[in-house]
Amino acid sequence: MSAQPRISPTTAFGAACLGISIYSLMDAVMKGLSIQSGAYAAVLWRSIIGAAGMGAIFFARGGRWPGPAALRLHIARAGVAGISVLLFFWGLARVPMAESVALTFLAPLIALYLAGLFLGEKLQRAVVGGSILACIGVAVLALGEFSIHASTDHVLGAIALLAASVSYAGSLILLRMQAQLAAPLEVAFFTSLVLGAMLLPGAPWFAGLPAPGQLPAIVAAAIFGSISAMLLAWAYAHAEAQLLSTVEYTAFVWAAILGWLVFGEAVGVYTFAGAALIIAGCLVAVRGPVAPAPQTEAAA
Repeated sequence: MSAQPRISPTTAFGAACLGISIYSLMDAVMKGLSIQSGAYAAVLWRSIIGAAGMGAIFFARGGRWPGPAALRLHIARAGVAGISVLLFFWGLARVPMAESVALTFLAPLIALYLAGLFLGEKLQRAVVGGSILACIGVAVLALGEFSIHASTDHVLGAIALLAASVSYAGSLILLRMQAQLAAPLEVAFFTSLVLGAMLLPGAPWFAGLPAPGQLPAIVAAAIFGSISAMLLAWAYAHAEAQLLSTVEYTAFVWAAILGWLVFGEAVGVYTFAGAALIIAGCLVAVRGPVAPAPQTEAAA
């Protein structure tokens, strides 16, 4: 039997960058849908269509229904991730894309604290220093942008995004537990399936059927999310986490570009400065061999 061709780290890094760029496209599509119909409806129909597509791939590749332990974990993580996704897209509809993405960069940092609390992992001194730097970044971003966009919607949106980061950090802890029991494709499929099933009962009150004109955007969002998740899973399977640790932060660049092109959102100096401090804080906190592998929004 011939040996499998070795994938170069550069190829894996490129795949991860491509995955983040595609997920940023999904963010732009979902922001438009959330503005039109609300975050609940946008997440619901994206989840259902995504579950259908990912399920077809999962079972075509011989996937089987998980056992009780894995299924309980799928349900638990989908619930926590679902709260994060709803809060994120609700906030995204009210806050510029670049600022929204910058605030979500806090999630890996928060996850380090939660890992120490729930998984018994040792909290490194660098985490404390990185946290202080990231908090200064949030303060710079928030105070600067709030002085420019002083509105109730903007403030509530930013609060929702911060809450989404906390909830998403919790989902990362559950994701690390999931990785011991299930492959990435199974995780992606059951996350969409369970989230769609949880949201569907509330559709008559909070969503309703999408307008025919919205179907292409919903399908595009589901496709973008699925492709991004698979690209990132493939990249992390072929390269060390240390090499890919900075890939997630390229989302800020894409968010700034797409926010400007699609929604006419200018990116202020406070957003750039705050994002730089948050990213620096995260990089300080996760340095060293004991750092957990970074996870991305696409995992949700």
